Amino acid sequence: MLLLLPLALAWYLFTRKKQLATLTLHSVSGFKRRSSFLSRMKPLLFVLRLLAIAALITAMARPQTKDVSTRTKSTKGIDIVMAIDVSSSMLAKDLKPNRLTALKEVAAEFIKDRVSDRIGLVVYSGESFTKTPITSDKSIVLSSLDEIRYGQLEDGTAIGMGLATSVNRLKESKAKSKVIILLTDGVNNSGFIEPATAAELAVEFGIKTYTIAIGTNGKAETPVAYNLDGSFRYAFREVEIDEDLLKSIAESTGGRYFRATDNETLSEIYEEINKLEKTEVEEIRYTNFEERFRPLALLAGGLIFMEILLRFTLFRSFV
Repeated sequence: MLLLLPLALAWYLFTRKKQLATLTLHSVSGFKRRSSFLSRMKPLLFVLRLLAIAALITAMARPQTKDVSTRTKSTKGIDIVMAIDVSSSMLAKDLKPNRLTALKEVAAEFIKDRVSDRIGLVVYSGESFTKTPITSDKSIVLSSLDEIRYGQLEDGTAIGMGLATSVNRLKESKAKSKVIILLTDGVNNSGFIEPATAAELAVEFGIKTYTIAIGTNGKAETPVAYNLDGSFRYAFREVEIDEDLLKSIAESTGGRYFRATDNETLSEIYEEINKLEKTEVEEIRYTNFEERFRPLALLAGGLIFMEILLRFTLFRSFV
């Protein structure tokens, strides 16, 4: 319908001269300047009418704004416990700046990505304890992860204790899927629970375990003693990891074993686990429409009123 407006304008220009009476005079000095100006402004009335018609046509097209909002609901949630080795060897510098710091940075990104899942933290070295019970509040988990430091527990590597504590956190879970991510950089040498026993408990409660061995192949700059000022003295030591044990735990529980030799590999491992453990999410979409024709209709009415007002007041003698 808007295409009719140029046609109306062309028709107006074509017929305008026929609508005006002409009178030949030898001089127009007797006419006032104001009358000459108003006569030239008379097409303004037609412009106002065209604008009013354009506004009405647009209003009749029923313009709307659309607001789309979504709400997600987890239909198959996953409960995850991250068991983190905090022994002194986790301060080795084969990952930058060290293994523990690199792990915390990568784990933080993993936690942020698990929007619909509940996550808990277990830390272990010569013994183990629950740092954070499984919770959906990611801010609490991230804050607790940032607080993890070496020296909070007796030194050593109690893999069985770390795994058993993680199982204990998940055994009462009602989630559709229960997962442990167990990370270590050494050999089980502490604790009173054997890793094989802890793995059997995980199988009994239907808990899948992903094991990650962290450390380069060969030698790494590792803490070996304390300096007089209390800082660590570092030396290059052979990296010893019981990969067979970690593979056995992962295989028996239905998980997978990974080896992280540098920062990039560690990040890729967590990305892979993130892909393997998908949470089923139901998305509900709401669409709200808001009508926008009223301002255009009011504008058209205002333009028509202005045209009528000008036609019968200022331009009355030229109508």
